[in-house]
Amino acid sequence: MKSTGLVIIFLCISFFSISQPRTKISYEQLKAYEGIYEYSGHLSVSFAASPKDTLLVAIINQSEYKLRNLSPDVFSSQFDTIRFLRDSRHFPSGYLKNGDTFRLVSKNVFFPETMWYPRLKGKDAYHYEIPEHLHDGLTVGNINKTPLDTVLLRGMMDRIIGGAYPNVHSILIIKDGKLVFEQYFYQYTKDSVQELRSATKSFFSALTGIAIDKGFIKSKKATALSFFPEYSLNNMSDAKKRITVEDLLAQTTGLDCDISDSKSAGNETVMDYSDDWVKFTLDLPMIDTPGGHGRYCSGNPVTLGRIIEKTSGMPLLEFARQNLFKPLGFTHYNWYFKPDKSNAENYCQVYLTPREMATFGLMYLNKGIWNGAPIVPSDWVSQSFEKHSVIQGVDYGYLWWLKYLDADGVRYYSKAAQGNGGQRIFVFPEQNMVVVVTAGNYNSHSTSDELVSKYILPSFNKK
Repeated sequence: MKSTGLVIIFLCISFFSISQPRTKISYEQLKAYEGIYEYSGHLSVSFAASPKDTLLVAIINQSEYKLRNLSPDVFSSQFDTIRFLRDSRHFPSGYLKNGDTFRLVSKNVFFPETMWYPRLKGKDAYHYEIPEHLHDGLTVGNINKTPLDTVLLRGMMDRIIGGAYPNVHSILIIKDGKLVFEQYFYQYTKDSVQELRSATKSFFSALTGIAIDKGFIKSKKATALSFFPEYSLNNMSDAKKRITVEDLLAQTTGLDCDISDSKSAGNETVMDYSDDWVKFTLDLPMIDTPGGHGRYCSGNPVTLGRIIEKTSGMPLLEFARQNLFKPLGFTHYNWYFKPDKSNAENYCQVYLTPREMATFGLMYLNKGIWNGAPIVPSDWVSQSFEKHSVIQGVDYGYLWWLKYLDADGVRYYSKAAQGNGGQRIFVFPEQNMVVVVTAGNYNSHSTSDELVSKYILPSFNKK
């Protein structure tokens, strides 16, 4: 699997409370811990010393999580305490976490200066430039020929570069079919493949619609269990037998699987380290009737992925390559779809460049059409953008969020693919606009929505 990051996702680490006491440690002392180390499940994690704020940072793929130093060799996250071990020469040689020992694998690792700062000094002044024409299918244009407020956008750029909005990786705007704004920060560039996290769900939706259109899946009313006759499932009931493909899309299966409920039997952490995520999901007890309340459950889109594989006779990546990625001109994608514990730290997510994310959003804005050719059936796009459930107080379509953003008292309605950290593909039909934001604010407050509502959408208030 291709990757622009260093190692694999490490979801356990997030910002430790600023109020926690910590010992004073120098940047040079922190650098002694730098290196690539073992992690659970034959994976690895890198530790880097940040010269910006003198903290140790755990780096997993593109995800960066800051650790607080509590005492010599002891660091903490919100969930874990890590104690570094030292060899006979008193150099760090590994660490202890939850009673397990993990060894240092290599000190041969390079951390570029760009990963610590939105823009390096001398390159931190913002000057607008028309996005580069890359012959990737996207038409570029001049933002000055759009209603977008360049003063607001300059203010946004100044705030991001100044550090007021940390960990923003990219912002792209397509207006009236043209890419008119494209900015990257830190070590990220137009060629960087970035993780989508749960924004991947909207790609499962697109592929399901294609599979139905091609006759692989006969109907969205087909029952989910009919695709898995080999399973001997737990908690069987007549209600479970009625779960349909549509219920998986709308997150209305009735299964006890809800990411917002830590006591849910479908807890993601438990599923992640199970041998078969699909069976884990379908084994869950029923707490509602199918088609009832919406509950955000990552096992649902994964189950759809396996249904597509079984009915098409192709690995999901190959199905996506033939029917979605290649027609859209994607060339940088990664997608390791293997729903079992081997994917515990990767979550079967897709990786794309921000331009590819924007292309996907523009194709949906254009009702499934790309360069005059139908990619996703137009009626499927319409159905996906209709309300089918409500999740956490937000309207939900077929694995798309139907959310609004308020800008200075004016409400704007969007269709959004979104994921942890601040990954966003916003489709604004009324404004004929697509906005892409990628970011690294994992397991913490995301500023992506605020950037759009405060610096982009107000341009339309006076129009």
